[in-house]
Amino acid sequence: MPYQEINNVKMGKNAQAFNFVNLYGCEIGENTKIASLVEIQKGVKIGKNCKILTFAFIPTGVTIEDNVFVGPHTCFTNDKWPRATRKDGTLQTEEDWEIVPTLVRKGASIGANSTIVCGVIIGENAMVAAGSVVTKDVPANTLVAGCPAKPVKTIEE
Repeated sequence: MPYQEINNVKMGKNAQAFNFVNLYGCEIGENTKIASLVEIQKGVKIGKNCKILTFAFIPTGVTIEDNVFVGPHTCFTNDKWPRATRKDGTLQTEEDWEIVPTLVRKGASIGANSTIVCGVIIGENAMVAAGSVVTKDVPANTLVAGCPAKPVKTIEE
C-alpha cells in the first residue's frame, strides 16, 4: 500500500483520501474526496461533499465549508509575513508565526494553480478562475480571475 500519513484526523462517513496524502489534526466531512498528493494540516476543517484535487496544499488556519471544489495545485497561505529565521538568525518555530484565518464558503470553486493569500473570505458559490491569485475577499456568486484576482462577472444560479 502506498504511503499515507493520517494522524488525529476526523473522517466523516464515506470520506475518502487516496494515495500519498499527508493529513494530520484536521476534520474532513462526509462524502468528501481527497485526491493523491494532498497536504491538509492541523486545525483545518473541510465540510461535506467537497473535492480536493491533487497537489492541493491546505495549511492551518483554513476552513472550507460544504460542497467546495479545490482544483489541482491550489495553494493556500496562512502567514502574511513568513520568515525562516528570527532576527538573531535562529530558526523560527510554530510559536513565531501568526496564523491568519481563511474561509471558503459553501459551494465555492477554486480553479487549478490558484493561490489563496491568507485572511480572505471566498463567498458562497463564488468561482476563482484557474491561475488566479486571491488577495482580497471574493463576493458570493462572483467569478474572479487574474493576478491579483478581480471580479469578472456575477454568476447567476
